Amino acid sequence: MAIKNEDKLCSIDSIQNNFESLNYICSPEIATAVYLSYHLEKPVLIEGPPGVGKTELAKTTADMLGLPCIRLQCYEGLDESKAIYEWKYGKQLLYTQVLKEALREILGGAKGLSDSVAKLHEFGDIFFSEDFLEPRPLLKALQEEDSCVLLIDEVDKSDHEFESLLLEMLSDYQLSIPEIGTVKAIPDKKPIIFLTSNNSREISDALKRRCLHLYIPFPDSELEGRIVKARIPEIPERLRQQLVRFIQELREMDLKKVPAISETIDWARTLLLLHTESLNPDLVRQTLNVILKFQEDVETVEAELQSITHRAIKSI
Repeated sequence: MAIKNEDKLCSIDSIQNNFESLNYICSPEIATAVYLSYHLEKPVLIEGPPGVGKTELAKTTADMLGLPCIRLQCYEGLDESKAIYEWKYGKQLLYTQVLKEALREILGGAKGLSDSVAKLHEFGDIFFSEDFLEPRPLLKALQEEDSCVLLIDEVDKSDHEFESLLLEMLSDYQLSIPEIGTVKAIPDKKPIIFLTSNNSREISDALKRRCLHLYIPFPDSELEGRIVKARIPEIPERLRQQLVRFIQELREMDLKKVPAISETIDWARTLLLLHTESLNPDLVRQTLNVILKFQEDVETVEAELQSITHRAIKSI
């Protein structure tokens, strides 16, 4: 595979440094997965809890390489007409009307019914050609002249049947369209493919075999601190350490939904907007809705708010 800016994928350290310049702080494991995906020409299945940077990894890779990011958001009932292609029925109908008006001219010289049907059949094939094809994300990714990053987001929300539609794309970088034939990726311009999953259901073995596997967990305090600093460089150092420590403690609690990195960043922005320099219980209580999404979680944390806040402050 050869794409522009491929020198940015020449080593794992290079990937980490380039990601960091785009404010995406990643572990060596993440950089290694991206490196191997490119050089082995294999998709990456990224699993992990919501909000840990799975989708952002694909978008940052596209930004780093200056490539378009084509995104397919998965959902229950997703089928090939929304993922691969569909026909431009309006255009087909319009051309059918034109054909009717020109029917006498088209059939001119035809001898008998079979000859007339044969002439009409020639035009029927035209209606199912690439001129009438509407490409969807998977097909668009194969047709990109300068390659692209293809993000198949939240594949676990789709049906098992949809996974079967993906297998040809993931293994051979091609798609079969019955009326046209097989469409293959442009040589040396194969898309870099990322699939994400929040583990809401088990992904099939057939799909997993075709992908490299990457699990992104919640970050430790050191990595999360670096992420917050990269995304919000203006936040005071003391406040950054306190809020990261607070979030880390919440993740050890029995909550319905623990805060993800995205919530940490939102909370940091919130505290900065409120001109906060240090955590205090009242301020934390007022802003808990930024990091907790269920009222029962808010009530659980409020019961221990004083002690958690105190430990976050004293640990600095």
